[in-house]
Amino acid sequence: MLVGDHVLVDKLAYAPADAVTSHLLPYREVQRGDVIVFRYPLDISQNYVKRAIGIPGDHVRLANKQLILNGKPVNEPYAVHIRGIADDPYRDSFPSAPPWSSLRPRAVEMLRQHVKDGELVVPPGFILAIGDNRENSDDSRFWGLVPRENVVGMPLLVYWSFEAPTDDSIDPNIGIGHVLDVAAHFFTKTRWSRTFKLVRPYPLEH
Repeated sequence: MLVGDHVLVDKLAYAPADAVTSHLLPYREVQRGDVIVFRYPLDISQNYVKRAIGIPGDHVRLANKQLILNGKPVNEPYAVHIRGIADDPYRDSFPSAPPWSSLRPRAVEMLRQHVKDGELVVPPGFILAIGDNRENSDDSRFWGLVPRENVVGMPLLVYWSFEAPTDDSIDPNIGIGHVLDVAAHFFTKTRWSRTFKLVRPYPLEH
């Protein structure tokens, strides 16, 4: 997904079900490989979109950008890597020795409490969420695990995609500059090829 994508979100997919609704509606738990929308743990007024890489009980690590899930290398056709970017031992081989000073406190706590034998063991009630743009994603590697109750839903499709600065896209208060930008460049900056693009999960074998 790209900055500027506007998505339709299914907020019922992960809603808690009771004895009746569980038989009537397609409720289910978050699964490995799902793309999820969640309240950002450091600021719940913001919604983030990342991929669920680890669910409770999973042992997860990266080895030179290769995902190792429960001891097995996993194919990730959705992952995007930036050619020529400098290596980062922590980012690319998570959770190897991290630069403690540059991590948010929640990430430091996650590493201290849940890393065993060089792997992150996802605890009950939490999800490890990592972006598909691996070298350019602010995700669980840097700010910690996502509490299950923060998960809002599952994105279904991109109904409009507009090429705008990141600050304009994440600002909950739409500024006059952004309104004028859309009015003046609606046809030229709209990414028409992404209109009605489906967002699909990719089941991860474990």
